[in-house]
Amino acid sequence: MRMIVFLAGLALFAQGCAYAISSDMARKADKSISFKMVLAEPDTFKGKIVILGGAIAQIKNGKQGTLIEVVQKELDYWGKPRRTERSGGRFILLHPRYLDVLVYAPGRELTAAAEVTGAEEKSLSNGEYAYPLLIPKEMKLWEKERYQSQPRWWDPLYDPSGPERREL
Repeated sequence: MRMIVFLAGLALFAQGCAYAISSDMARKADKSISFKMVLAEPDTFKGKIVILGGAIAQIKNGKQGTLIEVVQKELDYWGKPRRTERSGGRFILLHPRYLDVLVYAPGRELTAAAEVTGAEEKSLSNGEYAYPLLIPKEMKLWEKERYQSQPRWWDPLYDPSGPERREL
C-alpha cells in the first residue's frame, strides 16, 4: 500500500515538474539554433522548429489568423521565460486560428515550439525592422503572476475595511 501511495505521489510530482513543451515536440526542435541566429538570418532557418518564449507585446486578429508579437526572453530549465529586462529582440507568431485578445493579453508570458517561415517587416519610429516570423506547432500560455501591491502580513493591526472604507 505504501508503495502505491509513493508511486502515485511521485507521478504527480513529475507531472508538475514537466517541461513547457511536450517531449515529442521538444525532440523535433533544433536546440542548436539560438534566437540570435534566427533574428540575424531567418530565411536560413526556414522549416526548422525552434523553442522560444517571452512576453506578449501586441496581439491582433486578422483574416489569416492571429499575429502575436513577442518580446523574446531566455527560457529557464522548465521552458518558462525568465523574469529579466534582457531580451534578444522580438519575433512574431502567426497562429492559424482566432485567439482571444483578453486571454493572450500584452504582458502574458508564453513558450512556443514553432516553425521558422521567414521574416515580417514592420515599421518602427526609426525605420523598418525585420521580425522573425514563426508558425506555432505548440504553445504554452503561462499563468499570470499574482502580486499584492503592499504586503499585509507585517501589520498585526491592519484592518482591510479601514476607517475610510466603512459605511455608516
